[in-house]
Amino acid sequence: MTRILSLLTAILMMAACTPAATPQDPLADLGAFRLGYNVVVADKMQKGPVSRDATKEEWETAIKNAVAQRFGQYKGDQLYHLAISVEGYMLAPPGVPLVYKPKSALIINVTVWDDAANAKLNPKVEQMTVFESTTTGTFLVGSGNERTKEEQMAGLAANAVRQVEAWMVKQKKEQGWFEPRPGAATTARVTE
Repeated sequence: MTRILSLLTAILMMAACTPAATPQDPLADLGAFRLGYNVVVADKMQKGPVSRDATKEEWETAIKNAVAQRFGQYKGDQLYHLAISVEGYMLAPPGVPLVYKPKSALIINVTVWDDAANAKLNPKVEQMTVFESTTTGTFLVGSGNERTKEEQMAGLAANAVRQVEAWMVKQKKEQGWFEPRPGAATTARVTE
């Protein structure tokens, strides 16, 4: 009986583990997309009630780096600009293992701009709530005990970028975003 309970516990823990997104994961089909400006602002962000502190500069840097790492790999010939605002966050502090295991989360607003059309692709901002990936360790004792603030932020930023990418793929399929258009091709390179 003890072996069965141990096995069930192990299976539940493994099922609760969410693998972290990595820049090496295969790219999705985003048609003619190539990253232009990578704009991230966190001027109006709100910190959750139980959270480690993080500055606007730390959030802007973490998300800009994740956007550049992932979307900089796309080599389409039409420029699109990403504008992301950090609305709120909660970085799990150390808790009491097995009793209090807070999870980290991030809320962002996203807008995609078409450079050639000089217009937003989504007139209404897309708001996303992003959660951290879990491991067996963070599932048992909480990420505040297992990860530094910087590790939590980097993980949330990577997951946010993957969520943005999945949303963009959906818009491509449903709305025709990033399809090649006459006159929209460019040879420009945008660097910051």
